[in-house]
Amino acid sequence: MVDTALLKSLRDGFGEAIVEIAKTNPNVVVLSADLAESCRVDKFEQAYPGRFFQVGVAEQNMAGVSSGLALSGKIPFMVSYSVFSPGGNFAQIRTSICDPKANVKIIGTHAGLSAARDGATHQALEDIALMRVLPSTTVIAPSDYYETKKAILEAVKINGPVYIRLSRDATPFVTKENSTFAVGKAQVINEGSNVTIVFCGPVGANVMEAVSGLGTQVSCEVINCSTIKPLDEETLLKSAQKTKRVITVEEHQISGGLGGAVCELLSEKLPTKVKRLGINDSFGESGSYEELMDKHGLSSKKLAQSIKNFVEES
Repeated sequence: MVDTALLKSLRDGFGEAIVEIAKTNPNVVVLSADLAESCRVDKFEQAYPGRFFQVGVAEQNMAGVSSGLALSGKIPFMVSYSVFSPGGNFAQIRTSICDPKANVKIIGTHAGLSAARDGATHQALEDIALMRVLPSTTVIAPSDYYETKKAILEAVKINGPVYIRLSRDATPFVTKENSTFAVGKAQVINEGSNVTIVFCGPVGANVMEAVSGLGTQVSCEVINCSTIKPLDEETLLKSAQKTKRVITVEEHQISGGLGGAVCELLSEKLPTKVKRLGINDSFGESGSYEELMDKHGLSSKKLAQSIKNFVEES
């Protein structure tokens, strides 16, 4: 059961973790595209002004500078809204960072529907798909504040490009402070026998609330798949073999993201009936976060109904 009274944002987790890492790793530097406060790197700037680079509204240039710093031995964390990076500088990330396997950490905040009232122009709904297809790139979508801090601490140990997707608002905790986290490993956070529900990101809080609301009506196995690339094939295949049904849930287009990755795996190794829940081939719009999540079937109430219907129909 998720405690909805305890809320903290993923971007705050990132901001705290990057300052913590910098204390012991002098090679860590941060680049911002005029969004230091919004992306929570203002405290890093205050603590380490000589290791902070404000490139202005120039995400394409930020990617090139980050690559150069990485190839010079630094560990750059380049930070912006997901819709701008990787959304607005994909060519530069592809050519300058991922092709040479530069040791750059790309942090995209305000992902999914979390930039709710800013509308379609600020809602990154395709960033996982963009980054997942790039060779030699790790893709992580943490579920909460705790997992974000752990993901940042682990990302700095990876010698190569890493994309970490973060949301804007304070959200409930899906994991615990002492929960284990490892890149490339999914967590089974609820065991069940009727259906496997695989999620990434803070929508996991709604998934857990939906499962709790269903009670004994449906026995749900719930998997937190925060690493989308590399995918934890062993855990996913084992669960799908047991339940024979899989639902994926993400704040992203259902094509190319977590749902796409899971379907690719299952179609090749264990054909299984799958239902993908997320943004279904549409752009975003302005509204409250709660309104938009409900519209796209990602509120706990809509998720519970979708889970129940899928199990009954299959």
